[in-house]
Formats: sequence, structure tokens, C-alpha cells
Amino acid sequence: MSNIALMKKVTFGLFILILLGLNACHRPESFEYREVKNLKVQHFGFNKTTVSMDVIYYNPNSFGVNLKKVDCEVFLNQKYLGKYLLDTTIHISGKSLFTVPASVSFNMLDVMKNGFNILMNKEALIGIKGTTRLSKSIFHFNVPIQYESKYPLPIPY
Repeated sequence: MSNIALMKKVTFGLFILILLGLNACHRPESFEYREVKNLKVQHFGFNKTTVSMDVIYYNPNSFGVNLKKVDCEVFLNQKYLGKYLLDTTIHISGKSLFTVPASVSFNMLDVMKNGFNILMNKEALIGIKGTTRLSKSIFHFNVPIQYESKYPLPIPY
């Protein structure tokens, strides 16, 4: 076999591998918010109130990814409440539901300043907006995350 024929076969083979690699490594789609479960007041105080919840999402991608980091702002009735950070790795299978634990601490006096009606309602609009850091083998992606949902408030009294 001549060197030219061998070079053509190698070049064609590399071209096919590159096309397959580019097709397999497309940017992941954003997760789809499904619901908030287990909303609990862990600590209630005027200077510091801590609320925990489980946020359920769906991975619409046909492949699994690792969730490396979450950096979000949390809103209550569209007013800034606090920051939520998660710096642990969670494996997420493709086409599946998954749960992300969340805990947010905030100053209750600030909430009361922004609207006493938040405490008087039986439900609140909870929103999260930020980014997640995902990895798939050697590739890393920042994927936006955003949702809003009405949720009944667990009144501590």
C-alpha cells in the first residue's frame, strides 16, 4: 500500500473520529424544575432563620453528568432572600429525576421589612436563579438554573 493511500485512510479515519467526538460532546441542556419537597424551618429567629428543602429536577439529557457546584440566589415573593451554595459532587443519570438538598439562612427582620404579608400568606412564591457546574468526563460546563413555584408556608407556630 502506498504512503498516499495510507495517509488518505488515516485522514479519513481522524475526520470520522472528530465528527463522532463533536456529536457526542454537545453542551448539556438545563435541568427542568419539577417541585420543592420537605420545606422545613430548621431554626426560627429574627436575626437568623434557616430553611431547608429538597429541590427536585429532571435531567432531559440522554447522558449522565456530575453536578459539581450550585451557586444560586433564592427569592421569596420575588424579594431577595439569600444565597444558596452547594460544593459537593452528585452523580445524575440521564433522563432521570434527581434531588438537590438546599439550605438557606436569612435575616427575618429583612423579610419583614420587605413585606409583612409574606408571613400572613398561606403560600409563597419561591424562586431560585443561578448556575450549576456540570462535568461529563473531561468536559466542564456552566449551566443556568432558574425556577419559580408557589409553595405552602410551614408556619412554625
